[in-house]
Amino acid sequence: MAERSSSLVSASSEALAVNVPLLGHEDSSFPHPRPPFASVNGEQSPRGSFVEASPTRSSSGMFLATKNEAYIEDERSAPAASASSRRRPLLTILAALLILVVVVLAVIIPVYFTVIRPRHDKSTLVGTSPSSNPSNGPTAASGSPGAKPTPAAAEAITGGDGSTIKASDGSTFTYSNKFGGVWWSDPNDPYNNNAYPNSWTPPLNQSWDYGKNRINGVNLGGWFVLEPFITPALYQKYPGAVDEWTLSTLMAADTANGGLSQLETHYQTFITEQDIAQIAGAGLNWVRIPIPFWAIDTWGNEPFLAKTSWKYIVQAIQWCRKYGIRVNLDLHTIPGSQNGFNHSGKVGAVNFLNGVMGMANAQRTLNYIRIIAEFISQPEYRDVVPMFGIINEALIGTIGVTELRSFYVEVYNMIRGITGVGAGNGPFISIHDAFQPLPNWADFMRGADRIALDSHPYFAFDNSPATQPIDTGTGAGAGGVWPGNACNRWMTNLICLDSRNAFGVTYAGEFSNGFNDCGLFLKGVPGSHTYGGDCSLWQDASTWDDGTKAGILAFASASMDALRDWFFWTWKVANSTAGHVESPLWSYSLGLQGGWMPTDPRSVIGFCGPSTGPTFDGSFDSWMTGGAGAGTIAPDQTTQYPWPPVTLETAGAPVTELPVYTSTGSIATLPAPTFTNAEGNAIATSVDGWFNTNDNAPGPTPIAGCSYPDPWNAVDVPVPTGCTGDANAAVPAAITPPPTRRSL
Repeated sequence: MAERSSSLVSASSEALAVNVPLLGHEDSSFPHPRPPFASVNGEQSPRGSFVEASPTRSSSGMFLATKNEAYIEDERSAPAASASSRRRPLLTILAALLILVVVVLAVIIPVYFTVIRPRHDKSTLVGTSPSSNPSNGPTAASGSPGAKPTPAAAEAITGGDGSTIKASDGSTFTYSNKFGGVWWSDPNDPYNNNAYPNSWTPPLNQSWDYGKNRINGVNLGGWFVLEPFITPALYQKYPGAVDEWTLSTLMAADTANGGLSQLETHYQTFITEQDIAQIAGAGLNWVRIPIPFWAIDTWGNEPFLAKTSWKYIVQAIQWCRKYGIRVNLDLHTIPGSQNGFNHSGKVGAVNFLNGVMGMANAQRTLNYIRIIAEFISQPEYRDVVPMFGIINEALIGTIGVTELRSFYVEVYNMIRGITGVGAGNGPFISIHDAFQPLPNWADFMRGADRIALDSHPYFAFDNSPATQPIDTGTGAGAGGVWPGNACNRWMTNLICLDSRNAFGVTYAGEFSNGFNDCGLFLKGVPGSHTYGGDCSLWQDASTWDDGTKAGILAFASASMDALRDWFFWTWKVANSTAGHVESPLWSYSLGLQGGWMPTDPRSVIGFCGPSTGPTFDGSFDSWMTGGAGAGTIAPDQTTQYPWPPVTLETAGAPVTELPVYTSTGSIATLPAPTFTNAEGNAIATSVDGWFNTNDNAPGPTPIAGCSYPDPWNAVDVPVPTGCTGDANAAVPAAITPPPTRRSL
């Protein structure tokens, strides 16, 4: 958002075998419809299909089959009864019959109580309300981390609209999803990917088709990277706070009110599991989650709350898995700041790839990207996190075109060196357009394996007075000029200028209903607005009439249709100290409640009418999505962007003379969540946070004896001595031999 600041195991398998109908053989006990992508007519179901929900099958059926075969073999091998034995006294026959009855009962009764009855009990309970036992989910988000839950008796592990869900915090709520979505949460199989958010979206265990499937997504902004206009009350509590740097500094000094622990409370409460369930219920199928580098660590005097948010980030991913929501994980903050906006961590100068500490900050950034890529490329995460935004809104006008493109090329080589090449090998790599027109990126790294282009189209920040009325009644002309403006501007930029055909997968990572720039703290703290009217009218939605709501709905519908693949910014905006949301044009959830957001994203298709220029036919070149030819890049596409670059803007010296870090530091590995099964026992998994064991290059660390300048304020400082080295040594190059795969 460019200018929002300007200054489950065997028992579960048995239950599923009883209650989940075979594909193509539904019955009324399965309340949600089969999605159109499910295999039928005897075709092979996908990995982790609805029938085979758990990788561990129950052994009880095999046990019974073996016993029955043994009985048959015994009968066939028994000698024929003699005539004399048939003439034995009646007493002998009765005694034999009695013995036979005893033997039969001795076999049947244990089988009934150990296999048949438990199976029947589970079949009658699946789909009913969960018990009130504590959470069986990751301990990272539990109210008492590490505590073993009381074993749950036959809790529901899947359901659709109207089913009762047990949240990870132990609470329960009713799932509301009128679009055929199915949630799935098996304590014995925590990495199960059977869920899907609606009938038209493939489940997580099936591939996403970027040409045919539409991304209807929403950002979870303000959760792990705090912004004044999204969480205004937190900033109002600390006058003078303009970004997370100053907020953290002031908070830390306020020990009487909990200090920095207030931020962890925010992580725990701002977005909850119910929010993710509601996102699925709104017909959406993706979320974009902005995350900070300080989820991994901080250096020097950086005041951010370090190594804390990651456990909530992986819990968010697990919630998305539960409801079938795909995740675009976006690295939103960069050491030194990539744009000087408040959502980069610190308002002010750009010190990433710019100034004296530009290369040192780039080294740290590359290592953070590496650590995240290693985690999400693990088999347990690559289906639920199929896209990775490597850097948000880098300011190319300050950094330089060659310098930023060199960084993009280096990140691409590093990630594909870790993951390998081709669909399914690691995530799509998403790069931001850096505020350049999309045609400027046509043919950039042509032949690269799965790169997506992220654009952030906003009306709010074009410095327009935006005085044309949006309240023009509730009829066909609702919205005045604004819906047409969205169709003309954004359909042209994203489709008619052919970015999808010339570059590849292209989407709007951020947009909003902000046709003007009104909103508390929207343009900074305090910030000023260019809107030519009274902003107070747009900072309290309770004053809006039906015409205003109809106009905003039309504007939102036009924007969504024109953009095609999009993530609205943002899902939730918190109340200010005034007691209500003061940036309502930016809250998707508030718009759903108030009636100015589409309740079904499919309803917007065709709103703008047919395109007057070239269109996207839904087909990408094979290499663009990881097919044939992916990873084959013409040399002239990369040689013009060497790494490290020869010079940096405003550095005052060649890159070879700038301070860097040495590659002798320890390797940080992001921790995986821990799970307990229905019996309360820990589940062993292969998740260790590091996909490729061949990637063992040390991390960056300061050179002993170097007096580094402040990495957040070093644009115009003198270049220190004794701080040079190999700027490329702290990050892994393409790995040889090829990456080793870790199987589930």
